Parts: sequence; C-alpha cells; structure tokens
Amino acid sequence: MNSQILDVINPKKNIGIKNWNIVNDDVMGGISTSTMSLNKEKNLLFKGNLSLENNGGFASSRLSLEKNILNGVKFFKIKFKGDGNTYKLRFRQNNRRASYSHDFKSSKDEWIEVDLRVEDFKATWRGYSYSDYPALEPKEVISMGLQISDKQEGDFILEIEYIKAVF
Repeated sequence: MNSQILDVINPKKNIGIKNWNIVNDDVMGGISTSTMSLNKEKNLLFKGNLSLENNGGFASSRLSLEKNILNGVKFFKIKFKGDGNTYKLRFRQNNRRASYSHDFKSSKDEWIEVDLRVEDFKATWRGYSYSDYPALEPKEVISMGLQISDKQEGDFILEIEYIKAVF
C-alpha cells in the first residue's frame, strides 16, 4: 500500500513559510518572545526566549491551513534540529475550543526525524489536558502551530526542514 504525502512545511519548495502569526504569553501579561524566519539553508527557524516572569511560560507560532487539506492524514513526519528542549506540534479545529498537541524532543544540534500519529495528539486548553475530549478530526483542522512551554526557561531555537502529512 502506497502512502500519499503532502508537504505542509517545506521551505526549500516555498511551502508554509509565509503568514505565520506569533502568539506568546504576552497575551496574558508574560514577556516571552519568539520569531519565525528562514536561515541561509532555507530552513524555518522558530526561536526566541521563554520567560516565566509575570506568570508567563509559552511562546508559539501559528499558520492557517485550508480546511479539509488534512482529511485522512495518518501521521505527521517532522525533520528538525533543536537545542535539547521539548516542543509541541499543535492543531486547532474551527469547531473546538481546545487545541490538539503532541510533544517532540530535540537533541542539541542534531537532526532528528519523527513520526507523530494523529491518534496520539491530546486535547489541551490553556495548559490543561482533557482526556475525555473528542479526538482530533484532521478534516476540521484550520491551523497548525509550534510551541515551547512547560517551564523550559531561556533562549530556544528550533530549525525545521519539513513537516509532511502522510495519508
């Protein structure tokens, strides 16, 4: 059985590099910072500083996606290089208050490729998990995001070569 693959983020093909929105803890009084940019290798960089001051504690970015584009996806394949921190891949649906999140751990300056299965994404809202919440419905996804949180204070950098949806 052959899988179909959709590039969700692939900067070398100019896919998923524009229109990222930064959403940091400053929406609640925190002072964390983050940016999205391209480096000279044409990889996406999510970087900044996570601060716990003023009840802060998260930095994130979001990219709008066309509804139904992920209909039938089985898992997401991510190739990244990080700093040793744990990051989250997150999805939002237009009909749900909670987001769906899956952690992935980086190793300092080492390229890693991971597969994140759709059924392993957990519903979260404002840092709380909801085990009794309905499962992620990929056909309803309207945005994707990257986030760092969980008291990982300090400078961070995550380099993304690609994020692919595998059907």
